Amino acid sequence: MKSFFCSIAFLLIFFCVHAQENSPFSTGFEETISSKILGQKREVWIHIPKSNEGNKIKDRGHYPVIYLLDGSDNFNTVVSITEHMAESSLCPPMIVVGILHSDRVSELTIGTDNELPGVVGNGEKFMSFVEKELIPYIDATYPTTTYKTFIGHSLGGLAVMNTFLHNPNLFNSYVSLDGSLWWDNHKIVKEAKTILPTQNYKGKALFMAMANRLERGIDTLSVQKDTSGSTALIRSNLEFIKDLSKNKKNQLRFKYKFYENDNHPSVRLVGEYDALRFIFDFYKLKIYDSELKDPDFKLDSLLVTHYKNVSEKMGYINMPGESQVNNLGYQMMGTNQYTKAETLFKLNIANNPESANCYDSLGDLYLKTGDKTKAIESFKKALTLKAIPETKEKLEKLLNERKK
Repeated sequence: MKSFFCSIAFLLIFFCVHAQENSPFSTGFEETISSKILGQKREVWIHIPKSNEGNKIKDRGHYPVIYLLDGSDNFNTVVSITEHMAESSLCPPMIVVGILHSDRVSELTIGTDNELPGVVGNGEKFMSFVEKELIPYIDATYPTTTYKTFIGHSLGGLAVMNTFLHNPNLFNSYVSLDGSLWWDNHKIVKEAKTILPTQNYKGKALFMAMANRLERGIDTLSVQKDTSGSTALIRSNLEFIKDLSKNKKNQLRFKYKFYENDNHPSVRLVGEYDALRFIFDFYKLKIYDSELKDPDFKLDSLLVTHYKNVSEKMGYINMPGESQVNNLGYQMMGTNQYTKAETLFKLNIANNPESANCYDSLGDLYLKTGDKTKAIESFKKALTLKAIPETKEKLEKLLNERKK
């Protein structure tokens, strides 16, 4: 059965902090989690992909999860980015968990800093809550996969980098947006010098964004000679990046970017998008027009190879989407490349053996090529899986023709 899709712009609406019924036009809903570790109830905002109709049902698909610090500030933008990228086949659909903070500075830092006397960082306890209570709750309640991304801005970026150094296996990919690596006299930068050479980051990805805080005439090279507090953030990030670049044997997939035209607040949006494009740069399937037109080019093999690579990168089995393969099959039918269409429809059946739509599509191919016997077999099989009026009508027409 041929599917037609309309491109519907994703509407970013104001998020209501009260729990609400899901709909395709809401960015998410609120959950309250009781934490024994923190000794309090914690609120998180959760987005389920539109492709899962925004609900918890686990048999419709499973999704990677983004854990997002400062959820009240970053949730809507990240949800919009992931939905846009998923619709453009740039990344898989993803669950987004926005964490709200009761005491932001304390939860996102470890130790103390001279600029904030009296503040004692409680970050280790907070991350224990994330690891031992929040993540298990999300995995038990929602249709998740094993792939997890951790995103933070400013002090949130500091928390991300602390986790990256001290508990790297907690997440698969890390994103620090203008991270406050100056905290506690650049402690994390100093720790990195001894930790990075000893760690193995195989399968891990890190993206670091830096905003432009520089005075006129100063660039990222000359600022490293400065010692003033106003340049501490960018200097600490640049030093960390230097140390990352020295340790290429640790197998980390790493990228950083300096945003010349963005400041500390504005770097969040563009940095989030660039980070996710980098993290999932292996995801998009590229098919050239010449390959579509070449009757001997094996599209099914291209799909199998591509999603095998995606599976290796993500750490679990990924297969091409049913509608993706279905549409390619009909595209090949439309150009009379029936052998290619048949291999695609059969690949779809192999990947989705309980899908009536897949058998119906194969029946359409046989109907077009004049193989009515196989068309009848395919339509009958489709109807054993689901009562589709269109399939039934095609089957009855073929059977009536046989009687004449």
